[in-house]
Amino acid sequence: MRVDSHWWNGDVRLARRDVYVRTDGKAWEVEAQMGGPEGKSKVQQCPGRASAMILADAWRGPRWQWRKL
Repeated sequence: MRVDSHWWNGDVRLARRDVYVRTDGKAWEVEAQMGGPEGKSKVQQCPGRASAMILADAWRGPRWQWRKL
């Protein structure tokens, strides 16, 4: 899977949040990661890019100022 989109909330401590949209060209998935690479994460499969982007937007929410990487 390659990363199609990646957002980060800008925090480098335990409050760090990342949201990834990934694809292999056929399947799509969204991962929400909390606490950096060693933290917790949740992955959801999506039927296409549009639904993956909608889910990524919902998982980011308005709480932080997200940066697209």
